[in-house]
Amino acid sequence: MIESNSAAAGGPVELVIFDCDGVLVDSERIAVRVQREVGAQLGWPLTEAEVVRHFIGRSHAAGWQVVAERLGGEAAAEWERRFEQRHRELVDTELRPVDGILDALAALDLPSCVASSGTHDKMRHTLGRTGLHQRFEGRIFSATEVEHGKPAPDLFLHAARRMGHAPAACAVVEDSGPGTQAARAAGMRCFGYTGGPTGADALTGPGTVLFSDMRQLPELLRAAHRPTS
Repeated sequence: MIESNSAAAGGPVELVIFDCDGVLVDSERIAVRVQREVGAQLGWPLTEAEVVRHFIGRSHAAGWQVVAERLGGEAAAEWERRFEQRHRELVDTELRPVDGILDALAALDLPSCVASSGTHDKMRHTLGRTGLHQRFEGRIFSATEVEHGKPAPDLFLHAARRMGHAPAACAVVEDSGPGTQAARAAGMRCFGYTGGPTGADALTGPGTVLFSDMRQLPELLRAAHRPTS
């Protein structure tokens, strides 16, 4: 499936900014599963849709603030401890690259970087487990480096600035609602990957192309044009 929400025209893409979880590594399914497990243990049963809405694509701090507001600070600390332990266990045993991303990266002929809501420690772990950390080393940016995480544009603007490209020349590959919102707020073209837990409805918006197979990405980027205002 490919769906465009923009009749865009303009210059070519010069930099591709990849989200990490759910775009490079298939970790969002693990995260949703663990959030539901921990929520059931601590008295807040969550559906998959609720986990996506409250946690997916948001910074570490934003997620735990949601728990603290619901259950209190002590419960939030315990939630964090259990989540981090169980998530790390499953990443070590189950994590794989997102289907098709290795083919897409091999075919990509543009500069690229990573900009994620996750911490650098988390990305060293997940990207390292899948052999992708070395590919992006020195070009990995975390929400911990900026004041406001997604859906604010700060992280993507920071990545573009560090990589030496204007926002309008950048394309973001995202799989979450906050991520696609942040890309649009940054004035960047956005490619919303619908192959993960987040539904297409949460990703759609102006200047956004939705696609379901990572192998489609290189050709979509080659065909991309800058959106008109």
